Amino acid sequence: MIQFKKSYSFNVLLRLIVVAVLVVVLIFYNFDYIQNIYLKNQLTNTGYIINSSIVGIFLLGMAKLVSSLLFYWREERAVGKFIVNVHHEDFNPSDSINKKSLIYHRYVTMQDIYRQHASINQSAMAATMVASESTRLSLPKFVSNILILTGVFGTIISLSIALVGASSLIEDNGIGGMGQVIHGMSTALSTTTTAIICYLLFGYFYLKLTDIQTNLFSAIEQITTQHLMPRFSHQSESMIHQLAELIKSLRHTAANMQLSQQQYLEMGSKVNEITTHYDARVSGMSDDITDIKELLRLGFRLPEDHTHYTDRQNSSVSKSDENQ
Repeated sequence: MIQFKKSYSFNVLLRLIVVAVLVVVLIFYNFDYIQNIYLKNQLTNTGYIINSSIVGIFLLGMAKLVSSLLFYWREERAVGKFIVNVHHEDFNPSDSINKKSLIYHRYVTMQDIYRQHASINQSAMAATMVASESTRLSLPKFVSNILILTGVFGTIISLSIALVGASSLIEDNGIGGMGQVIHGMSTALSTTTTAIICYLLFGYFYLKLTDIQTNLFSAIEQITTQHLMPRFSHQSESMIHQLAELIKSLRHTAANMQLSQQQYLEMGSKVNEITTHYDARVSGMSDDITDIKELLRLGFRLPEDHTHYTDRQNSSVSKSDENQ
């Protein structure tokens, strides 16, 4: 039995849509509070630039996550269809699946190796597939690693602005320096908050994407081990196992033949009994017919040998005809 979740990617996509709707609803109901923190009373454009950069990186990573989820959703459907074809014992289970899918490439690769009469190394194929698909997660991995760093970067810049304001406050004893200090501290908090929220959301779905990839790769390797390797591999151990199964089947067939032969012998003996009984019945019927003939002869007062009498009469008639 292959352990495989057929709709794992689709379920994660539904969760992503639900979370996106909830985030939009929360932003809409708390728009005044968010506006006060991120938009109003900003002395510089530092908060706009850093927060926009964090959100832009987050949205770029989420777009890549969505495209990867759609890709693996198609791959899961192809693997599910391949499993159904294998269980139906189709000669070519890859006929009705996507020609660009991973399971199709695995099946075609094993076919090519088999036609070249070479040994199949499943570990090498698995390592090649993992290395090839790891490039698909390079951008989400990069986004996941730098999101929290962007918050730290924004905090450092904002604290630098606050220090500049504090320096001006000390030197000039002006109100502008105090406003710059407050602005720097506010920007530091806002950038850190934005980075943490984006990192939490993106980190969860990035983790789910890696789980989806693991689920898909595991299903492909299980199919290869349970169904494709026995079909295309002809190693010494597998041949010995097949020979043992063949001998076991021959023993079973020989036992069935012996049982059939015994049944045929029993049927022959029964036929002999039936034939003997039939002969006895026929013999009894012959005696009964003789008795009936005797009764008829006596009833019609015929001579003992009616046949002989008839023949003698016929001969006398012939002689009289000759004399005439």
